[in-house]
Amino acid sequence: MAFPKIQEVRELSDSELEEQIIAVKRQLFELRLQKATRRLEKTHEFKHARHRLAQLLTVERERQLAAEKKSTQKE
Repeated sequence: MAFPKIQEVRELSDSELEEQIIAVKRQLFELRLQKATRRLEKTHEFKHARHRLAQLLTVERERQLAAEKKSTQKE
């Protein structure tokens, strides 16, 4: 399974981005729970979920910085 592309994340709206962040964090929690109870079969899902979360948080931060930059330019 290939990693998701960051361009797909950049195309999301702000609300969709927030929903995706929450969903991936929930997925990571469930993976940790499965690992603790020894029911985890696909260990590579950790890497994919962390990668996806990093992409989502990066895009969120880029948008925050862009908004801050716009607000300081208007002043």
